Amino acid sequence: DYILSRYHERHRADLAELIPLARRVEQVHADDPEAPLGLASDLATLAQEIEDHMVKEERMLFPTMRDGGRDTITRPITVLRADHDRHACTIAPIRNLTADLTPPAHACRSWRTLYSRTAILLDDLGAHIALENERLFPWFEVVE
Repeated sequence: DYILSRYHERHRADLAELIPLARRVEQVHADDPEAPLGLASDLATLAQEIEDHMVKEERMLFPTMRDGGRDTITRPITVLRADHDRHACTIAPIRNLTADLTPPAHACRSWRTLYSRTAILLDDLGAHIALENERLFPWFEVVE
């Protein structure tokens, strides 16, 4: 329940605000060579990837865990761990495109807000992944 309220709801809300903000920054600064052109698309890709992952957890994994888990839970956890690894591959281009979320000196307030809020999202996502990989999943993985 903590993961759902602290992370899933927040990721959805953050991305719903960040994608339009990125589109606006891209549009306003289209002629600026340092503009993060393509960031909205990268964030939309991340949003879809995260949404697919969270739905797997909400509909399949977490209900099974609430029921005490089963021997068959190891396979879904393996799939979700692989999703976590893919998230890192999706985040890398975002960091690359944005100079690791460092706005140029001339960036407007919207551009700076976009980068700072994206940094918060990515930090939250990292904490979310670490919590699941290091604390939650090991409780249910079958050790042979």
